Amino acid sequence: MTAPIDRQKLIPGVPAENHESYLVPGLERGLRVLEVLAAAERGLTVRELAQRIGIGRSSAFRLVYTLRFMGFLEGSPDERVYRLGPRVLNLGFAYLNGQSLIQVAQGVLEALRDATGVSAHLAIRDRRDVLFLDCVQSRSGYLTTFNTGTRLPASVMPMGWLLLSDMSAREMADLYRDGALPARTPDSPADLATLMRNVAQAAALGHVVSRGMVDRGGSSVAAPVFDQSGHVVAAIDISGPDVAFRFDEMDSFYVPEVLKAARAISERLGYFPAA
Repeated sequence: MTAPIDRQKLIPGVPAENHESYLVPGLERGLRVLEVLAAAERGLTVRELAQRIGIGRSSAFRLVYTLRFMGFLEGSPDERVYRLGPRVLNLGFAYLNGQSLIQVAQGVLEALRDATGVSAHLAIRDRRDVLFLDCVQSRSGYLTTFNTGTRLPASVMPMGWLLLSDMSAREMADLYRDGALPARTPDSPADLATLMRNVAQAAALGHVVSRGMVDRGGSSVAAPVFDQSGHVVAAIDISGPDVAFRFDEMDSFYVPEVLKAARAISERLGYFPAA
């Protein structure tokens, strides 16, 4: 029977007494692949990964294949370049929930809810879905139906268009290569070309105002959240029934408040755009 590991020896980066017996080299190299890709500002080839980790190309290929198969990596359309895949989020979701994005955004979302009187949300993209990480419900009684954990197709909603705006046209075409786009309302994009136009418009404007795009009788204002490197990592919105909004103040009040909140969260994540 293997002796239990002395917890005092489990210090990150400090080898235990029986380090060579405990260490799993393949697992270590696989995690190093994830670390290297997380630190890179672009996707990397198998050759580049092998060089940065200090292993042979064939070993690097097997690691990439395994991680790609499990969804921890995504390949470019020609499968030459790889970057982190959405399943990596599952590994750190509990940490995220307690320490990072949700914690960083919580106070800002509450302030946004209090300023506007409308429910505020935080969401990320998980492949084709928008995943709601947090919901701060309105105090007015006009409650939202999008609670924490809700998933909706990214293609049918403004938050999804903002989250997709960080992808290239080729990446989007690969993501929707089967051509299937769900319809939620008559305003839902019916094909990839329309979706790409919506995404491009959302990116150019920097926010999206919706009236009935996701649910008839409902409205929202959405904006992107950027990380330190300038990538879109999340989106926020205020959304609720039409009666929760004063539509004559949409551009003068609600949009600036949402943009201010998105900027505050982005700055807490280290994003400071050039003046």
